[in-house]
Amino acid sequence: MADLLLSLLLVVALFALLASGVWVAFSLTLVGMLAMALFSSAPIGQVLATTVWGASNSWALAALPLFIWMGEILFRSRLAEDMFTGLAPWMGRLPGRLLHVNVVGCGIFAAVSGSSAATAATIGKLSIPELAKRGYPERMVIGTLAGSATLGLLIPPSIILIVYGVATEQSIARLFVAGILPGLMLMALFAGYVVLWSLVNKSRLPAPEPRLPLGEKLRRSRRLFPVIGLILGVIGSIYAGIASPTDAASVGVLLALLLSWSSGSLSRETFAAALLGATRTSAMIAFILAGAAFLTVAMGFAGIPRTLAEWIAAMELSPYALIAALTAFFIVLGCFLDGISVVVLTTSVILPMVEKAGIDPLWFGIYVVLVVEMSQITPPVGFNLFVIQSLTGRNILEVARAALPFFALLLVAVLLIVLFPGIVTWLPATMLAGGG
Repeated sequence: MADLLLSLLLVVALFALLASGVWVAFSLTLVGMLAMALFSSAPIGQVLATTVWGASNSWALAALPLFIWMGEILFRSRLAEDMFTGLAPWMGRLPGRLLHVNVVGCGIFAAVSGSSAATAATIGKLSIPELAKRGYPERMVIGTLAGSATLGLLIPPSIILIVYGVATEQSIARLFVAGILPGLMLMALFAGYVVLWSLVNKSRLPAPEPRLPLGEKLRRSRRLFPVIGLILGVIGSIYAGIASPTDAASVGVLLALLLSWSSGSLSRETFAAALLGATRTSAMIAFILAGAAFLTVAMGFAGIPRTLAEWIAAMELSPYALIAALTAFFIVLGCFLDGISVVVLTTSVILPMVEKAGIDPLWFGIYVVLVVEMSQITPPVGFNLFVIQSLTGRNILEVARAALPFFALLLVAVLLIVLFPGIVTWLPATMLAGGG
């Protein structure tokens, strides 16, 4: 009981630091120091130095800044404009018409950015004014964008999957492949909702635009083909076992630079801005990972993960009950922290009990990302909500209400992978069996 109370003290200290505005990385490090001071006589300075170096000196982590840089380059290119022009002619006859551009456009950009907020900003800056000009209902425009932008966390190359893989020592290539089918499933759920909504609310949609001949559709879509080629090249090389995630990221950066240059949007200013943006984001994530690694080691000295695992085990929860409890926990935590912070804060404590319950760590990684995706569209710290608020000028609660159906669809996706875990595990198992 004493160990449990001290563990609770550390949790309270962590949230007090976070609530006071202390950086996440500093909060993790300070709580780790407190844990070692309370539970261990080991030299804090030496453990801190060794752990930070070990957490930073990881080859798997090298893929992270490269994928971020690739997304930053394409974020500053004409990709959003090309995507809207290329996709719109193919969506005009579907129920819901151009609302599907948000869903498919976010899915495509998610596959080259790895970031949810960047996906919302890139697609939203063009689709919101274009769809508003054509008379589409603002609430559905905002909702489809907020929900679909969360795909940036799941569809590879996902930054948060790299963070999870590094934090839990899982194969990043297998995590990337595991995210493909759930990502496509989410796109299908979002598109299905748009179809059903449009069939019920036909009068609220603008009149269909004139049909275009096939040749004209292909001409307007020609700028999409290089981007799709980049996606297939990066993900396909990982799936086929030709390249590691780091190798594929290097090629992705080179191809992104070539695409940006060929579209006329690469300049000295955009190159420098992309490089600086990638450096800032990468340094922030690496700093958080280092703090989390130290906290993990400190809690190991303290025996907190073992104590919590024994406490959970004593409750004799079934795997389904454990997942239900963790889902509620992650949703609440995600209301106050960003996705990467949630992952690095919780995995070291939760993973031992998850493995003890017989849950596959690979499956759990995709599950965590799906639940963390919900935090992107839940106030008060839903990053997608803030991005869309800045694009529309609407109240944050209005944006959250528009995103609510897509929050429910994310819950449905979690339920589906719980009931049918093969949605996550089948493709990596197939790849592994094929020598990937």
